[in-house]
Amino acid sequence: MMAGLGIMQRGICRQNAWASPVSGYAYSHMCYSDIPHMYRLRGFAEGKLPYVDQGSYEALEYPVLTGAIMAVTAEFARAFAGNGIDKEAVRFFDFNAWLMLLCAAVAIWATVHLAGRRPWDGVIAASAPVIALSGTINWDLAAVALLALGMLAWARHEPALAGVLLGLATASKLYPVLVLGPLFLLCLRAGKLRPFSQTAIAAVLTWLAVNLPVMVFGWSGWTRFWVFSEERGADFGTPWLIISQAGGGLDVGLLNRLVEVSLLLLCAGIAALALFAPRRPRFAQLAFLVVVAFVLTIKVYSPQYALWLVPLAALARPRWRDFLIWQACEIVYWAGVWLYLLNSSGGKGLDERHYWVAILIHLAGTLYLAVMVVRDILYPQHDPVRADGLDDDPSGGPLDGAPDRFGPTLARAAARSSAY
Repeated sequence: MMAGLGIMQRGICRQNAWASPVSGYAYSHMCYSDIPHMYRLRGFAEGKLPYVDQGSYEALEYPVLTGAIMAVTAEFARAFAGNGIDKEAVRFFDFNAWLMLLCAAVAIWATVHLAGRRPWDGVIAASAPVIALSGTINWDLAAVALLALGMLAWARHEPALAGVLLGLATASKLYPVLVLGPLFLLCLRAGKLRPFSQTAIAAVLTWLAVNLPVMVFGWSGWTRFWVFSEERGADFGTPWLIISQAGGGLDVGLLNRLVEVSLLLLCAGIAALALFAPRRPRFAQLAFLVVVAFVLTIKVYSPQYALWLVPLAALARPRWRDFLIWQACEIVYWAGVWLYLLNSSGGKGLDERHYWVAILIHLAGTLYLAVMVVRDILYPQHDPVRADGLDDDPSGGPLDGAPDRFGPTLARAAARSSAY
C-alpha cells in the first residue's frame, strides 16, 4: 500500500514529465525521482547499453544488476511509449515504479516470515512512510528485497541459496555485503562456520557471475561506480557535509580516510557486541547495526537510503514507538533535502544552516534506534523478541537455539549456575 501511495504522490511530476530539476518544480512539489533523469542522461534514450557502449553522456555510476534492470526496462519503455523522449522517460518511470512496488511487497513478505512467531512485526515494516516517500526515487528496493530474501533463506537453513541472494543483492547495491561480517562473527561464536562458508562462497561466486562479463567487455564502464564513489566529496545528508560547509571545504583524500576510520571503529564495536555480549545477539540486530554504521559514515545520504533499514529495523527492534520516532526523523529529513535543493535552484526553501538541522535530526533518529538495539543486546530482557522466552533468534537459521562454543565469561558462568 505504501509503495502504491508513493507512485500516486509522484503523479504531479509525472504529468509534467519530470521537467528539468533545475527549474525547482520537482523540489517544490517534492516529487523528484532519479529514474526519468537517468533515462535521459545515461544513454538509455539513445538505446545504448550501460557499461559497454559510450557516447556523449556520462557513464552509468550504478552497480551491474541495477544497470541491467535499467537496460531491460528502457527497452520496454521505448517499445510501449510511442515517439518522444518525454513519453519514454515517463513510461520508463512507470515500469520501474511498479517493479519497485513488487520489490517492496517481496521485502515485506520476507520480513513477515523472518519474524517467526511474531509475523505482526512485518506490519511495522509495511507501514513505514519512507516506502511511500522514497520508494520510487531510485532502485534501492531491489537490493532491499534481495537482502530480505537472502536472510529468509538463511533462516530456513538454506545457506547456499542465502549466499546466491546476498550476492545478487550486493550486485545491485553495495551495502548488503556488510551483513556477512556479523554473520561470520555469530557463526564463529556458535561454532557454525560450515554454513557460513557455504553462504560466503555462494555470495562471492554469484557476485562474480553477474559482474565478470561486464568487467571483461566493459572495464571502464564497470569501474565507473568505484571511481565515482572514491572521488565524490562530502554530499547530502551527512555530518561530513556540515563539516565541509562550516569549515569552507573538506579534502576528498582526507574525507575518504575519515570515512574509512569511522566505519572501522563502528564495526569494531559491533564485533565486540557479537563476540562478548552476555547472550549471543540475534542476526537481525547485528545486520541492522552494521548497516546503520554504513549509513552514518557514508559520504552521501540520499532519502531513499532509509529504505535499507526498514525490514532490519522492524526485526531488530519491533516496537512501534521507536520505529515511528525514527521514521518521523526521516520524514523531516526527506522534506528538508527537497527544500534545500529548492533553495539552491533559486526558489524559497532552506538555506544550508537550516538544512544542517534536518541532517542532525536524521542522524539523531537513526542513532536513537541503534542505541535501543544495543541496549537490547546488552540486556536481553528488554529485547521484545526474547522477552517472552519463546524464541532465541527467528532469523538465525543454524544459529537459532545453538549453544555458544565460546563467549564471555559472564555468559558461561550464568549457564553453569542455571544448571544447578
